[in-house]
Amino acid sequence: MQSLNKNGVSITQTPGEEKFVKCRLGAFRGQIYYQYDYRHTDGELFSMVAKTLDECRRRRDEWVVKKNGVINK
Repeated sequence: MQSLNKNGVSITQTPGEEKFVKCRLGAFRGQIYYQYDYRHTDGELFSMVAKTLDECRRRRDEWVVKKNGVINK
């Protein structure tokens, strides 16, 4: 199985980079999920697990907007 971590550290190191892998989680009756990492341009890591890659990216975008202090009206 692929991993986004090496020795407990994310392998997503380049600012602006995203990486993801599909994984089957036994805790959720073997359903397929995406493990997702995104390294912001300021170096902070966003990491999550969701059922779809689109959901991961949607939540990443929300995180970036909140992080940058942009308010959508």
